Amino acid sequence: MPIESWKGGEIDVAVIGAGAAGVAAARQLQLLRPDLSILLLEASDRVGGRARSIHPFGPDGAALDLGCGWLHGARTNAWTEIAGEVGLTVDRTPAPWSDGGHRLEQDTPEAQAAAAAVNDFFERVDDYDGKEDADLSVMVSPADPWSERIYAVGAFMTGGELDRSSVIDLGRYDPGPGPDWRVRQGYGTLVATYGRPVPTVLGVEVSRIDHSGADHIVLSTGKGELRAKAAIVTVSTNVLAGERIAFQPPLPEKIEAASRLPLGLANKLFIRTAEPAMFPEDTHVMGSQHSRRTGAYQLKPFGAPVIEAYFAADLALDLERQGIDAMFDFSVDQLKRVFGSDVGVKLSPLVMSAWAGESFVGGSYSYATPGASDLRGVLAAPCDDRLFFAGEACSRARYSTAHGAYESGVAAAEAVAKAL
Repeated sequence: MPIESWKGGEIDVAVIGAGAAGVAAARQLQLLRPDLSILLLEASDRVGGRARSIHPFGPDGAALDLGCGWLHGARTNAWTEIAGEVGLTVDRTPAPWSDGGHRLEQDTPEAQAAAAAVNDFFERVDDYDGKEDADLSVMVSPADPWSERIYAVGAFMTGGELDRSSVIDLGRYDPGPGPDWRVRQGYGTLVATYGRPVPTVLGVEVSRIDHSGADHIVLSTGKGELRAKAAIVTVSTNVLAGERIAFQPPLPEKIEAASRLPLGLANKLFIRTAEPAMFPEDTHVMGSQHSRRTGAYQLKPFGAPVIEAYFAADLALDLERQGIDAMFDFSVDQLKRVFGSDVGVKLSPLVMSAWAGESFVGGSYSYATPGASDLRGVLAAPCDDRLFFAGEACSRARYSTAHGAYESGVAAAEAVAKAL
C-alpha cells in the first residue's frame, strides 16, 4: 500500500529495517508506550533480516538457517526466553565445538594441537595491552605451524580476514555466558514470529530521511512520504556506508563509522545426502587443518539428511560469486579427505546463502577495522532525540549476534519512549 495511506502519512515512530534490532525496538515500544503509533518499514519481502529460515522437510521437520543459527550465550540470550513465549522449541544439544559436543577428529594429536594453538591466539588477543590498535594478523607468528588454522577460525569469528580486523574489537567480544543452543523451527522463524504483532510494510525502501524539521522527520520511500515524530534506523553498516539512505542534514560521522565497521561475510551451503546413515549426527569437521581457505562442516544438524557447509571472509566471497555448483564442488573435495573419494556420489546441493549479494544487507555481520572499535558507540548515538540507531554493529561486546541486535533495539526503544 502507499505509505501516504497509512494514517494519513503520519506516524509517531517509524522503525526502518525488520531484522532482529528493528523487531526488538518495535516490540519494546509497544510494551513501553502503547499510546504511540508504530510502523515497521522493510525494504525486502520478509521479516527477519539476517535471520532467515527455510523448511525443506515440511512444517514439522527441522528448519535450516541461512543466516544466524545459534543462540550464543543461550542462558542469558533474550531470544531463548522469547522462543518459549512464542511457542518454539529450543534444542539444547551441545554445539559441536563446545564441551560435550561432537567433533569428528577431536581426539587426534593433530586436532588437539590445532585447538591449543587457536586457544593461545584468543588468549593473546584478550591479553593485548597495546596503546595503539593493530590488526589481528600481528597476533599470529608466521612460524606457528598452525597459523593457517588460526587464520581460518579468525575469519569464522569476524567474517573478515585477520589483516583487516581490529585486535581491540575482538578482545571486547563477549556474547555472554552459557552454552550455544538452537531453535528447532529456526532462528529466522523466531525473529519473524516475534515481529507479527507489529504493523509492518514490506517492500518499501527508505531512500531519504529529512530530520531538519523542528517537530517531525520526513521519510522518503518508493511508496510515498511518511512523517514521523521519531525514527529508529536499524539497517546494516554496508547500507549506511553505501549511502543508500540520504540524510538531511547530512550525518558524516555515521557514514564514517559505518564504513569502518563493515560487514564481513559468512555463507552456508546445505548439501543433501542420499545415505544419511553414513554420517554421524550433529558432528563437526573441518575441511582442512592446514589451509585458511577451508569450510567448516556440520554433519546432520538436528539429524536432518543434510550437511551444513560454512565459509567465511574472502573464500566465502569467491565461492558466492562463482555460484552454488562451485561451492558444492569445493565442499565435496574437502569432504573426500574425511569420507573417501566416493562420497560425492551420495551428495547433492540443496540451497546456499549469498549475503554479499543481498541488496538490502550486503554481508553477514560487522567487524571493526583497526582503530574503529570505539566507533560502535558513535554509530549507536542518537541525533537530537528524534533519530535513533540500532543493530548488531552498535553493540560494543555482542556485535555480530542476533541478541546483540536485540539489546541495541531495546535500548533505542527505551530512548525513544523517554524522548517522546
